[in-house]
Amino acid sequence: MIKRLAAELLGTFWLVLGGCGSAVLAANFGGEGNPLGIGLLGVSLAFGLTVLTGAYALGHISGGHFNPAVSFGLWAGGRFPIRDLAPYVVAQVVGGALAAFVLLQIAGGQPGFAIDPAAPGTFASNGYGAMSPGGYGVAAAFLCEVVLTAMFLVVIMGATHHRAPVGFAPLAIGLALTLIHLISIPVTNTSVNPARSTAVALFAGPQAISQLWLFWLAPIVGGLLGGVTYGWLGRDRPDIVGNPREAA
Repeated sequence: MIKRLAAELLGTFWLVLGGCGSAVLAANFGGEGNPLGIGLLGVSLAFGLTVLTGAYALGHISGGHFNPAVSFGLWAGGRFPIRDLAPYVVAQVVGGALAAFVLLQIAGGQPGFAIDPAAPGTFASNGYGAMSPGGYGVAAAFLCEVVLTAMFLVVIMGATHHRAPVGFAPLAIGLALTLIHLISIPVTNTSVNPARSTAVALFAGPQAISQLWLFWLAPIVGGLLGGVTYGWLGRDRPDIVGNPREAA
């Protein structure tokens, strides 16, 4: 268990450092319209690449969740024991927070860097209403996070099915997360991951923290819905639940 938790901590650290780091350091590098800035597409790809590489590197140790909503969803789908939920979530949140702290130290090395607590998406934080990059309200943000997290779980559980092509699950999961970001960065700056949201909110200011409840509730609800949905789809296949490969 210690090694599994260490893998979850390290994987979530990598996800936040790579994904949020690309948003903070590289999205607008050189100013708006500068060809060196990676923009929305680049940030979306960065999040997908962190999950892809992290899953290949660490998935065989811990299952490669790196996300409390994924852990809850896999539990709801019958693939993860409830006794391991709390330790996994703690490891994920700690790993994300450590990455956000490292990112803050790196970003602070640029003269004039400052976090504006009232700015939408400040320090890669998530938000709705005035804190949404596109000004989307709380209902739209909640629906977006629920639906996209649910579909993320469907992809994860389908790609890791023991009859799925061997070795390609991280690729499918990483591409799914890229697509999710392409859809929802304008809406919420994309969470689908409470640990990722918590990590940057701790340093982004009181407004980001005050909206953090949505980015715990909506992804977990979505994860549960996705897990239950895929569990139902595979219910007539008793060899799915409890299969050693599926336990990851």
